[in-house]
Amino acid sequence: MLVLLRSFKNIFLISDLRQKLSYVFGVLLVFRLGMHVPLPGINTVVLKQFMNNSSFGGLLGYFQLVSGGALQSAAIFGLAMSPYIVASIMMQLLTIMVPTLEALSKDGEHGRRQINQYTRYFALGLSVLQGFAFIAVLEHQEGLILNPGWNFRLTAILILSVGSMFVMWLGEQISAHGFGGSGSSFIIFAGIVCNLPSAVIRLIETIKLGQVSPLLGLFIAASAIGIMACIVFLERGERRIPVQYAKRIVGNKVYGGATSYIPFKLNSASVVPIIFAGTVLTLPMLLLNALASRFPSLLWITEVFAYGGFVNNVLTAGLIVFFTYVYTAIVYNPIELADNIKKSGGYIPGIHPGKKTAAFFDYVLTRVGFPGSLYLATLAIVPRVVSYGFTFPVALEGTSFLIAVGVALDLSAQLESTLIERNYEGFLATGRRLKGRRG
Repeated sequence: MLVLLRSFKNIFLISDLRQKLSYVFGVLLVFRLGMHVPLPGINTVVLKQFMNNSSFGGLLGYFQLVSGGALQSAAIFGLAMSPYIVASIMMQLLTIMVPTLEALSKDGEHGRRQINQYTRYFALGLSVLQGFAFIAVLEHQEGLILNPGWNFRLTAILILSVGSMFVMWLGEQISAHGFGGSGSSFIIFAGIVCNLPSAVIRLIETIKLGQVSPLLGLFIAASAIGIMACIVFLERGERRIPVQYAKRIVGNKVYGGATSYIPFKLNSASVVPIIFAGTVLTLPMLLLNALASRFPSLLWITEVFAYGGFVNNVLTAGLIVFFTYVYTAIVYNPIELADNIKKSGGYIPGIHPGKKTAAFFDYVLTRVGFPGSLYLATLAIVPRVVSYGFTFPVALEGTSFLIAVGVALDLSAQLESTLIERNYEGFLATGRRLKGRRG
């Protein structure tokens, strides 16, 4: 404990880290303030009851997650990072499917900037569609909209879209001036962490009122700790592929001959498959529910595909497994990896360079990706099933834990690296870097 406290104090002794932390906290403060500014013309009390008590509360759980609860209060940042995240994932998929975009992605910094610009335009279009779907659902609830009509629709969609673009810009500022990585992850992380104190207080109050037994409260706390421990254990799991580099003699010097490795993480896709699967199922369900409110004959379809139901869970699990493999193929391209190793004079011991190496990489990724996809599907589905069978005062969302733990691990690794480079003791008692666990 003393080592951790001393390491935490060392963070503020480095001016670079102080500036980055101050900048990130300042940006997150702006985001949190925007989450408490409601849209004009909405009865927030009725909205909160609607989100908590109706089936739309679960259906919009994904948007609640990425907005940090802003959607429930119909804030101007209600859509938050949702359009940008979906646009980023879809652009990554299109990059490997469209030759023009693939060539552009290999065109250095200019190509990356161009693709980022396309992603922003895509996110703007998605923010308009998501805003329209959200407002269309709200308009069918009596007393929720004070003055319904096209004037309200256009104003609300405009505010939600502009708010989403501003949050996207905040995330980009964190990536550029704060800590490296995804600024959007920090935005979502802030929303999750800020909701934790209220969840703990709500749990304690329900125990005091006798609505929940102390034993169940302990079970919920133990389950949360157990889920986080499993995530930490599995997120650090990786399969290391050794790479041997041949010796080269140039003049009187010998180059190469070193041994390195390529780490294939158990969960190389992170939370992307869960988010994309949730988006693919949520948007059609929003439209179906809006149509069912006008045409009662379609109610049976919404009941079959209802959030938390058997069909919805099976589809979600299947999509998570599918998108895990798709996104892993984007992160690790076996043919490109094999070519790069061959060009640099390296080889996998016992594997012939070229096509044999690419086939070996594809085999390893398939073997590693399968348990990783099951891990993500289990993390997303099991808490739903448990919550469906038992009434908990707080929600145990595996996706929230995954994002929070993933961002925390990434941030701690960056802080650890900076502290060691500046000759300060790291978070570990031995002063070593955080390393992955071999699979």
